[in-house]
Amino acid sequence: MSSKTPQRLHLVFGGELVDPARTEFKDVSKIHVVGIFPSYAEAHAAWKAEAQRTVDNAHTRYFIAHLHRLRDEESAVSSTEELGH
Repeated sequence: MSSKTPQRLHLVFGGELVDPARTEFKDVSKIHVVGIFPSYAEAHAAWKAEAQRTVDNAHTRYFIAHLHRLRDEESAVSSTEELGH
């Protein structure tokens, strides 16, 4: 019997926020979807590249969403893993 590791997908996205202290997007239609990545390491590299590219705009933020957790409703999400933390 083979044990298969569950697929872990991560979405990297971002855009301009209404206020840098909040996670509300100014215009949802302009959210930049960077992509979906099969590992956290790849997602983090993509997030870092976008964050560095937009470092001069304090209102622009990028996030990593753990898509695999959305599929697993049994798993609780810690407060540090919620968007904006």
